[in-house]
Amino acid sequence: MSETENELKTLPLLGIPALLPYLKPYRKTLVVMVLLGLVASGVDSIMPLFNRYALNHFIGEQTLDTMTVFIISYIAITLVKILSDFTSLTMAGKIEMSVNRDLRNASFNHLQTLSFSYFNQNSVGYVHARVMSDTGKIGELVAWRLMDIVWNVSYIIAVIVVMFTLNARLALLFVLIIPAATFIISYFGRKYMRLNRVVREINSKITGNFNEGITGIRSIKTMAIEDVIDTDFRAETANMKRTSVHVMHYGAILSTLVTGIGSIALALVLWQGGVLTTEAVMEIGTLSVFISYAVGIMDPIDMLTETIAGIIAIQVNIERFTKLMKTESDVADRPEVIEKYGDTFHPKKENWEPLKGDVEFRDVSFRYPDGKELVLQHFNLKVPYGTNVAIVGETGAGKSTLVNLVCRFYEPTEGQVLIDGRDARERSQLWLHSNIGYVLQTPHLFSGTIRDNLKYGNDTATDEEIRAALKLGNALEIVDQMENGLDSDVGEGGDQLSVGQKQLLSFARALLADPRILILDEATSSVDTVTEKVIQKAISTVIQGRTSFVIAHRLSTVIDADVILVVQDGKIIEQGKHKDLMKQKGYYYSLYTRQFEADVTNSVQLV
Repeated sequence: MSETENELKTLPLLGIPALLPYLKPYRKTLVVMVLLGLVASGVDSIMPLFNRYALNHFIGEQTLDTMTVFIISYIAITLVKILSDFTSLTMAGKIEMSVNRDLRNASFNHLQTLSFSYFNQNSVGYVHARVMSDTGKIGELVAWRLMDIVWNVSYIIAVIVVMFTLNARLALLFVLIIPAATFIISYFGRKYMRLNRVVREINSKITGNFNEGITGIRSIKTMAIEDVIDTDFRAETANMKRTSVHVMHYGAILSTLVTGIGSIALALVLWQGGVLTTEAVMEIGTLSVFISYAVGIMDPIDMLTETIAGIIAIQVNIERFTKLMKTESDVADRPEVIEKYGDTFHPKKENWEPLKGDVEFRDVSFRYPDGKELVLQHFNLKVPYGTNVAIVGETGAGKSTLVNLVCRFYEPTEGQVLIDGRDARERSQLWLHSNIGYVLQTPHLFSGTIRDNLKYGNDTATDEEIRAALKLGNALEIVDQMENGLDSDVGEGGDQLSVGQKQLLSFARALLADPRILILDEATSSVDTVTEKVIQKAISTVIQGRTSFVIAHRLSTVIDADVILVVQDGKIIEQGKHKDLMKQKGYYYSLYTRQFEADVTNSVQLV
């Protein structure tokens, strides 16, 4: 059983109340759209009555005395139908797009307020589906599913009323078919819908495999696993074929049943209607109305069944969207802080104090939201303004924990992180983040030009200031060598540039913000030794006058740090200057000597 089917069993029939705040701006439009839908269905239900009048009057009575009025009335009612259809469909389309936009804006805006822990616990694909797929389904529900229900229900009711008005005996016979038809269509329709969902799930897997087969082509070729990847892909496409054949099978059954039930209804109408007509109980024009209804009513029943099944399925999307919007960040500013400093999207910068750069960990204990053990326990450290702190340890040791607390990406479980002598929670997150420059191990550039990317560090920066930051970060030569200079396009994610170029540009972007606290998260681990030396030269210049935290894998790059924190298994086990730690001959000494011996060995091999 799929995730969708499991979730459907736990959901209420309708999740519309949770959407009401987003529908409120369009309530008048929705009301008008519903009224126009009623008009359209009403016109559709009475159109056969024109045929009845024509048969009974013009043909039966052999007269054309009201032909002009008939034609004008027919044209008028047709124009009403055309205008109501056009207007309601246009309004439905606008509402769908508007609701999609509002839901996506709201969800994306809310995501910006969530802490790192949410993104650590939820994959990019999951988050993307909430913002794009779920909101799209909800927009479709509000607009088109609503219109489908209004039209189909009102049409069926109007048809039944007209039939009973014309001939109760024949109408009763006809109506008795509807429950049986609804049950049969609903039974096979549910199977059809369920298999359709399975096909969509398989299609998602095929898309994912295809994407991995393209983006991971280098790894595939270097590991010589083309046959394995091809076998997996063929298995998914074979599964897709089998399931799609089942879908087509049930689709054919459903289509045949709709046609067959319609034919049975038509046969009953012709049989009983013929009897009533020959007995002069019913006119030939009235029989034509029943024939029209018999031919046409199965489609609305089929559509209504499918629509209801679709609405039930969309409850999953509503549940996921509302769950996202109800998710609260585990790092949030207090109301009094927001009142003074503003929030992420409405900052009150006039109240922001200058940040000097003193950082203190005061009796800090910390565990990650999804963890059970403390990774820091009663930790104390004072980092005066201008201090260079290096954090070292093996891969996966937990070196990023301290800087995550400094940046307030996470809150201490116990204790305080003080910025300039005040608890970081007494000021806004945006105030703190605006004073921090962060250079990641894997740099990310946004699609656009170099200038666009650098101005994310300071959106008011002039070209002169940008070039100064590039020069300070030893990246000016990279830009000058490009044909379009600052207007050069970096490609998606910066894929037009090498890793080293992206790193230097991201470094310049951080410097452009003139941060008081600079954090370098293994900023040289992904570059060659030549680029590493260039970056190290830039680092030694820019950390002057700034508090800096340098997470390093290569210990040779941090021997001049004011204090080195050694991390093992998520805990700080040693701290001090390089010389002091080497004298202790502890864990740091072991790490350093192993790296030194490895570097010497590599150098000898190269020679």
